[in-house]
Amino acid sequence: MGVSLPTVGQVLEIARDVGLNISDEDARSFQGVMRGPMASFARLDQLPEPALPPVAPRGAGYRPEPEDNPYNAWYWKTDISAPTRGRRKGLLAGKSVAIKDNICVAGVPLMNGSALLEGYVPDIDATVVTRILEAGGTIAGKAACEDLCFSGASHTNAHGPIRNPHKPTYSAGGSSGGSAAVVAAGEVPMAIGGDQGGSIRTPSSWCGVYGLKPTWGLVPATGAMPISWSMDHLGPMCASVEDVARLLSAIAGHDGWDARTIPAKTQPYMRALGQGVRGLRIAVLREGFGHPESDPEVDRLVRESIESLRAAGAEVTDVSVPEHYDGPHIWTGIILEGAAEMMIRANGFGNNVLGYYPSSFISAMGKGYATRLDDASETVKLVLLLGEYMHRQTHGVYHAKAQNLRWRLRAAYDAVLAEHDLMVMPTIPFTATEIPPADCSREDYVTLALNMQANTCPFDVSGHPAFSVPVGKLDGLPVGMMLVGRHFDETTAIRAAETIEGLGDWTKR
Repeated sequence: MGVSLPTVGQVLEIARDVGLNISDEDARSFQGVMRGPMASFARLDQLPEPALPPVAPRGAGYRPEPEDNPYNAWYWKTDISAPTRGRRKGLLAGKSVAIKDNICVAGVPLMNGSALLEGYVPDIDATVVTRILEAGGTIAGKAACEDLCFSGASHTNAHGPIRNPHKPTYSAGGSSGGSAAVVAAGEVPMAIGGDQGGSIRTPSSWCGVYGLKPTWGLVPATGAMPISWSMDHLGPMCASVEDVARLLSAIAGHDGWDARTIPAKTQPYMRALGQGVRGLRIAVLREGFGHPESDPEVDRLVRESIESLRAAGAEVTDVSVPEHYDGPHIWTGIILEGAAEMMIRANGFGNNVLGYYPSSFISAMGKGYATRLDDASETVKLVLLLGEYMHRQTHGVYHAKAQNLRWRLRAAYDAVLAEHDLMVMPTIPFTATEIPPADCSREDYVTLALNMQANTCPFDVSGHPAFSVPVGKLDGLPVGMMLVGRHFDETTAIRAAETIEGLGDWTKR
């Protein structure tokens, strides 16, 4: 790469930009003392960088034509598989998996829904990709997603909106909308999504698939573009509960490249199947219902499904967690400055966290910000402007306070889960919204992208596992119920989800 010693003029310019008053003589002095550190950068240029070598040969694949991509849910199509090996041998044999397009697949273009990354091709496989291939799965392609994942609807992708297979003029949900849509359309049985505010569960709810945000730290995010290190999750989005258990079994567990996975505790997820819910204690979260934006019919369908859990032998009681209402505010305090710092100021991957840094990705992001920022979505621009404003005005104090308050929110949920096995509520308080017209106002564009997360984002803050399960349809659009469990206890949520699934065709409920 190579970097030169700054000129005196550049030192003066940087000092001025950061508010430092120095003279020309000071600048020349600083330039001189910079020679020592600059020698380290010269040596770094000479050192080979550790890589994450792909475990399977592959071609580059192709971008599907519109007639073969009716929901605009695929960014890229591939057919990558490898011989199974090790302890995961055969677990995903015969299964095709779509990978959200914020996750690296070596040799396959990655755009993360954004013009800023258009043309970038990673040189590594993310850990989840390697584990899928080692378990016998086939990578079927990259599922389209929202622009840098900053949307809970599906209208911000640089290549156009992702459409809901149930009603193509409606949103598939975001930001993992393509992952949900390709599963809902029956094109693949499994997909990987990412979740920082609801981005697995929102599209799963709106498209009628099974989507699990695992406990924070259970599934490694190595090789996936983050939004905020303390709230990044990857997880399965599938056509059945069994496939969720199967895919989670393949991808969960500690990864030496990702310090977030240090506390990871896996369970025998496949053994949860067939266990039923008899004796489970289910807590119905009052604050999860009756939001100002809630559709009463969504609440009704979810309550009917909760009664089916009671009928299957679960103990069901109502509980109250008033702190749930503060979850979105705490989330906003963390995500805005966290994302602006990590994704924008630090070119996608931040710094000072213990993990793998894909340097080619960081370089591509830096070039994109320098040359194509005007082409970013309105939601990306909002995060950039407001996050930077808060950084300049408060120097990170609100971000710090929100990070501290997350422990109080987590403790409030933990108090309920100490006496109950699961909490339940609607995933999203209403069904999918219509895709806005291309010429809609900025206000409508942003509102429709961010107005659905009242129940989802609090559990990105707290890190609890949260599983969206389809429970019915209203006017042709799916409704999801969310099951929230104790940290690293995904098996209990899988048990309850399978019980709901076993009631029969959810589309007819």
